[in-house]
Amino acid sequence: MSAQEVIRDLQELADPERAAHSAGYFKTGPGEYGEGDIFIGLTVPQGREIAQRHKSLPPAEALELLQSPIHEVRLCALHILVNRFKRSKSEIEKAELFALYLSSVQAGYVNNWDLIDTSAPTFGEFLLPDENRRELLLELAHSESLWERRLSIMFTFAFIRANEFEDALAMAEFHLSDTHDLIHKASGWMLREIGKRDVEVLRNFLRAHAEVMPRTELRYAIEKLDEDERQYWLSVRREAKS
Repeated sequence: MSAQEVIRDLQELADPERAAHSAGYFKTGPGEYGEGDIFIGLTVPQGREIAQRHKSLPPAEALELLQSPIHEVRLCALHILVNRFKRSKSEIEKAELFALYLSSVQAGYVNNWDLIDTSAPTFGEFLLPDENRRELLLELAHSESLWERRLSIMFTFAFIRANEFEDALAMAEFHLSDTHDLIHKASGWMLREIGKRDVEVLRNFLRAHAEVMPRTELRYAIEKLDEDERQYWLSVRREAKS
C-alpha cells in the first residue's frame, strides 16, 4: 500500500466542475488565505471512503500525501492519520502520530480551515493528560501562521468534550484581538460548544468580554441561546461600540 495508490484512487473521482467551485469556496485567489491551493473536485465522503480503504497506509506514506499540492490528497492523508490515531492502543504510536501531525501543520502542509478542523479535535486528545499543554497552545497562538493560530483554538475541542473548559476560554480570550475572521469563527464555535455543556460558563465569559468581542465571534458563541438573550448580548456589544 502506497501514497501513489491513494492518489490514483482520488484522481479517478476527479470532478472539474466541483473543483472550480471548491477553489472559490476555499479562497484560493491571489491574496486570499488559500492562495494557490489546487482542487480536483472530490466530496468529503468520497475522501473518507478512500481513506478507509487505505487505513493501513504507513505514516511515512501519509506524510508524502500531506506534501501534495492537491487539497483533497492532503485531506485524505489527515483522515488516514486521524483514523490510525483513534484505533491505536499504543501511547508510543500516538505520540509519534501527534508529532508528525504537529510538524506537518508547522511545515505548512495543513493549511486550510477544513484541514485543521477535521484533525485537530482528535489530535488534541493527546494533550488531555498533559499538565503543560497551555505552553504549546500559547506557542501556537503567538504564531504568525493563521493555521497555527486556528490550531491553538481547535485543539481545545478535545478538552471541551472532556468538560475541561479552562484552556478553551484562555485561547478565546487571547485571540480577542486577532484580526482574522477565521480565528473569530473558531473562537466563537468553541465558546458555543462550552455553552452547550454549561451555559453559565459561557455567560460568565460574555459578561467579561461581550463588549469587545468581534461581531462574528459573538454571533457564533450565542447561536444556541434563545432569541431574547442573543439580542441582549448583541446590544451589549452594540452599545459599547457606539
